[in-house]
Amino acid sequence: MLKSLSRAVSTAVRISTTTMFSARTLQPLTRSTLCSPNSGTIRPFSRSLWMMSHNGAASIYRPKLFSSKGFTPVSCGCGSLHTEGDKAFGNFLSDEIKEEKKIQKSNTLPKMSGGWELQQNGTEAKLIRTISGEKVTVTFNVNNSIPPKFEEEAEQAQGQKSAENEPDIVSSPNFVVEVTKQAEKHSLVFDCHYPEDEAKYIFQAIHGEGEEESDIFAIREVSFQPEGDVEWKETAYTLNTDSLDWALYDHLMDFLADRGVDNTFADELIELSTAMEHHEYIKFLEDLSGFVKCN
Repeated sequence: MLKSLSRAVSTAVRISTTTMFSARTLQPLTRSTLCSPNSGTIRPFSRSLWMMSHNGAASIYRPKLFSSKGFTPVSCGCGSLHTEGDKAFGNFLSDEIKEEKKIQKSNTLPKMSGGWELQQNGTEAKLIRTISGEKVTVTFNVNNSIPPKFEEEAEQAQGQKSAENEPDIVSSPNFVVEVTKQAEKHSLVFDCHYPEDEAKYIFQAIHGEGEEESDIFAIREVSFQPEGDVEWKETAYTLNTDSLDWALYDHLMDFLADRGVDNTFADELIELSTAMEHHEYIKFLEDLSGFVKCN
């Protein structure tokens, strides 16, 4: 079934964001189903460390925590350099880890419906499903999957923002869908992303509240690639969807939906990615704490 009318909203988004999305930094959707307060994987903003260090001292004002003309070594028997600043840094990290663990709902990742098998390697994950002899593989990475909305937060880094008004952290990564048939040497590969949340409001303005909901993810590029290759072959023809005929685009979206990559899948992928990113963030803080402190 074609959904040309409901997907017309993606035109403005794809035209305005093609170059921007190449950097792999995306805006999350603010749909009620994704940012529900009852969601176990969406959490309040509490990353003071990240907020202080984002984009470096050149991009935002960062007040000095300590003012000294040098450093004062702290005596220890490990043979490494330790300063009073390191000690304060370690104490800060301990508090940060405790706060993040307080808002962590579960130590286990949410399950994907539809029979998807999860394979995780650090920040990269693969979701694999076999249907009627076809293998469908969805690959994504949680790195750079959270939008850098730090303009307002940086101005209120001294704790002036109340906890009730803190935004949710949502990981909405780019993802690649690879469809492999048994008799084919090449896989059909879709490069997908989550459009900016402005698309939702444009759609509602054009079609009204009672119309069919638009797709919450979009196809950026389609290409045939050798099966199993990690690198995207630049010599293979790549179909960019910016100027694509809408009937063809609709069929491509329906092709993915028939294989389980639809709005429900995209919702659950955001929940899974958000939980994965939070696990990796806490692990990074723990590793950083162990590196800074004298054990």
